Amino acid sequence: MMPKIHRELRCGATTVLYLIDEETGRLGLWLVPTSKRKQLASRRQFLSGVEVDGINTTLGTRQRAWTIESLIQVKALGDDQASAFSQGRTMRNSVTVDRLKFTAQTLTRDRGITRVRTSFTHQDAWQAHHDLVWRRSASWLTNSVTVENSSAASVTLEFLASFSLGGLTPFATDDAPGRLKLHRIRAAWSTEGRLHTQAFEDLLLERSWAGYAVRNERFGCIGSLPVNGFFPFVAVEDTTAGVTWGAQLAHPGSWQMEICRRDDLAAISGGLADREFGHWMKTLAPGAAFTSPTATLGCVAGGLDDLCAALTAAQELSLSALPKSEAALPVMFNEWATSWGTPSHTNILPLAAALRGTGVKYLVMDAGWYKPAGGDWSTAQGEWQPNAAMYPDGLRATADAIRACGLIPGLWFELEVVGSASPLFSRTDLLLHRDGRVLTAGTRRFLDLRKPEVVAHLTERVIGLLRAGNFGYLKVDYNENIGIGVDGAESLGEGLRQHLAGVQDFFRKIRAELPDLVIENCSSGGHRLEPSMIGLTAMSSFSDAHECPEIPIIAANLHRVMQPRQSQVWAVLRANATLSRLVYLLAGGFLGRLCLSGNFVTLRPEQRSLVDRAIALYAKAAPVIRRGRSHRHGPDVAAYRHAEGWQAVVRVSANGKQALVVAHAFAQPGLKTILVPLPPGKWRVVEELNTDRQGVKLARGELRWQPADEWCATVVLLKR
Repeated sequence: MMPKIHRELRCGATTVLYLIDEETGRLGLWLVPTSKRKQLASRRQFLSGVEVDGINTTLGTRQRAWTIESLIQVKALGDDQASAFSQGRTMRNSVTVDRLKFTAQTLTRDRGITRVRTSFTHQDAWQAHHDLVWRRSASWLTNSVTVENSSAASVTLEFLASFSLGGLTPFATDDAPGRLKLHRIRAAWSTEGRLHTQAFEDLLLERSWAGYAVRNERFGCIGSLPVNGFFPFVAVEDTTAGVTWGAQLAHPGSWQMEICRRDDLAAISGGLADREFGHWMKTLAPGAAFTSPTATLGCVAGGLDDLCAALTAAQELSLSALPKSEAALPVMFNEWATSWGTPSHTNILPLAAALRGTGVKYLVMDAGWYKPAGGDWSTAQGEWQPNAAMYPDGLRATADAIRACGLIPGLWFELEVVGSASPLFSRTDLLLHRDGRVLTAGTRRFLDLRKPEVVAHLTERVIGLLRAGNFGYLKVDYNENIGIGVDGAESLGEGLRQHLAGVQDFFRKIRAELPDLVIENCSSGGHRLEPSMIGLTAMSSFSDAHECPEIPIIAANLHRVMQPRQSQVWAVLRANATLSRLVYLLAGGFLGRLCLSGNFVTLRPEQRSLVDRAIALYAKAAPVIRRGRSHRHGPDVAAYRHAEGWQAVVRVSANGKQALVVAHAFAQPGLKTILVPLPPGKWRVVEELNTDRQGVKLARGELRWQPADEWCATVVLLKR
């Protein structure tokens, strides 16, 4: 008996299919674009051919070509492992999945929100609930799974996926040779967001001849830097059908994604890193429940960038609660690349005076304001007492002086760690441990945010100082990785999860006690660019690429995983820079939130005029940056540190009436005139930023730009 549709639900541009295999009882989740619902293939039911005919004759059976992958993927301690060579590669499809029996499904609609809860009961009497949610007009769905222990004995989980999406691809009659691609987005320090696309065949994700051995690709990040290797993102594209499926996970710690296949159809799943991959187990006492991190799911008739636009639109939900000062996406100045760790009352005041009236709104004092006399900023975190020599009248005097110049003062903290020069370094009772020993990484140890006394200390030293100092901006940095986990729970991975839950609770506490405070999420730049951290803050540092030529490449990459209005991009100003270099760096800031740094006070008049023009143009472009759709053009860049070619990002406003074009020429751009496609319509140039030698023209639906040389840029604001 073949599977059949149990429930079909139209969610805007996406149709949700729940398929049930009445022979095995498994219930699966498929997503298809509504526009292609009628194009689902009439699939083959059984395998045939010389490699299986002999077996079929001998056994008197016919081998099925495809089966349903359960939408619940979980493994309970005590249940047998999965077979087919899967141990060590995946914990999917364990005996636990077979022992979960589908018991109920409820659908509710309330105030534009559709919820489907699908419930299962394990033979040991505990339950698992799969929750799928769609908001009216949304381009995405959210998915989580809750395990509820209604039995009389404890239940220990070794694996729990937040989502499992099967049926890839439902548009092929067979195993879709040569048409499935996996998209992942990689990350390393100062090289964030690199797209990595591979054919299923290159990953050995072809089905086996007999459909026996499991094909699986498991990847993710381990520790407290959730974007240290990969972004928590996965996508699969059917290049023949023109359909792409994908997911983005919201979790600040260890996570995993998987692509699994045994037959004609593949499945993707993701969630917390499991026992094998992330040292995670979770014990639920009778009556207890546990809910997985939330995953955002998407399915589009289109390619990868169409999927990314659908998924990142979900991040707009958290933007309604931001401070009022963020409404216009103001330009900021962070003095990190100005003082390089030595901000003081003496050097901040001239900077604030020079920034008066420029259109810059935030002036942030970065690391070093607290360092001891003769000490270094990177080993002194913990006490958060201002250096008396650098701030003889206290931080409040400096903050008041900044406000007197019409700016909002900001302050840097690395609040989750203590440095080796801090007295807290020896307060082992307040610190994270692993294997009974204090966890130390270089010169840093980690405060245990599960402890009330740690929260009390940070409340006094961080929230109290920000309030007393009249600061309006907080930059939270985080420059080390905890790794596989910590003591204090039933597993190292669960200890890590609980600690990071405490970290995020403290972010919420800051927001609750200081509602007008603008918070920036930074982790050596982009190591925390995942939805749950992005959603707790107004902005996130896009990278630690401070003055690098790859800045616009990284900034453009990040449009796939986050809203540009929350991606803070460095533009470091130097008095010895050419005007062309200044335009190159300033243009990169238009790919997100423009963050100036460097030697603003000593800029030459022509440089200052250029910066003033950039700030004024940014204010006009802010509505397009705030909400719109991005399209990247240009050849792929192979070596970011030695970039060749060119790129152009066209961002079209939500109403389609404005467009922002940010184009960069790297080494050997390869074209005398770069042609950038524009959306249909009659466009005119409102304003542009470039040097006098570089102009743009509009003709035949294209923007035509002739770079004056290598390493130059242009910014053009268009109106239809």
